[in-house]
Amino acid sequence: MTTATKDYYEMLGVKRDASQDEIKRAFRKLARKYHPDLNLGDKSSEQKFKEINEAYEVLGDPKKRADYDQFGKTPFEAGARGFEGFRPFDFGFDFGGAEDIFANLFGSRRGEEIPLRGADLATSIEISLEEAYKGVSKPITLTREISCSACKGTGAETSQTCSNCKGAGVIQQGKGYFRVSQTCPSCKGAGKIITKACKSCRGSGTVLVTETIKVKIPPGAHTGSRLKLKGMGGAGIKKGHLGNLYIELTVKPHAVFKRDGDDIYVDMSVSIGEAVLGGKIEVPTLDGQVTMTLPPGTDSGKKFKLKGKGIPNTKIGIRGDEYVTIKIVVPKKVTDKMREALKEVEKAYKA
Repeated sequence: MTTATKDYYEMLGVKRDASQDEIKRAFRKLARKYHPDLNLGDKSSEQKFKEINEAYEVLGDPKKRADYDQFGKTPFEAGARGFEGFRPFDFGFDFGGAEDIFANLFGSRRGEEIPLRGADLATSIEISLEEAYKGVSKPITLTREISCSACKGTGAETSQTCSNCKGAGVIQQGKGYFRVSQTCPSCKGAGKIITKACKSCRGSGTVLVTETIKVKIPPGAHTGSRLKLKGMGGAGIKKGHLGNLYIELTVKPHAVFKRDGDDIYVDMSVSIGEAVLGGKIEVPTLDGQVTMTLPPGTDSGKKFKLKGKGIPNTKIGIRGDEYVTIKIVVPKKVTDKMREALKEVEKAYKA
């Protein structure tokens, strides 16, 4: 189906009663997908880009949209006559509108290079529960691309103005009212042709570096936490921003403690006598040993809470709790003296 028979609303994928904001959002989304600079050599994307640009030139203008809704597409086609208020427009977006949107989308206007942000990188770090509790600084080594300092990312030691686009970075195609601005295929929009490649980067504009950096992990980290180091990712293209580095954290299992959110759980072994008579017992916490009072007659499985002895939550500014579960340990070997004592205890139970 040609653009002459397509419906502008269908081209942008919106309903006929869509708001101007909805039309603008739809155009932005499609423009990112089909922009020629992001689909080099793809003729179908190039054609699609022309179509959505044509549709937005009309639907993005409330007056043109009203005329389109009333009279249909014919007044906007090349060679149409007698339509009041019609003025020719350039699908290379000379008249604003779409041009402004592409300036926002890609940070450039006609004749300027379109910067693209560098790739994001990802890595992982494993930390102990104690490190997650207190916070820690960890060194990591990464290899990434950065802009070549020798050529400032251009890839050229020497260059000359592109003869195809005369340094504009774009070329005009079409006749009459139907003119389309396209990225120059010779210089890829740079406006210049490299005559001698940079020796340091061999013309790529980027170099690989390996560096060791320290990563600060705040208290309260948990498995699945992600840290973002802005600008520590890959090099941008055509002076685009650097990408980011994302670090995923894993907290190793602990031999003594179990963690659930911000709370800590620990099993505490006591003797039969301690459970029956009660008393003071030493309990491990992430801050070290603390003394806890065990009430007389404590059953196995009884759980006690040590308030504020868990993991700090920096978002809400409080710490979790520690839960101590009592486990009564039955002796494996019983001496004659212990046996007699236990018999007396049994008699007391039955009395």
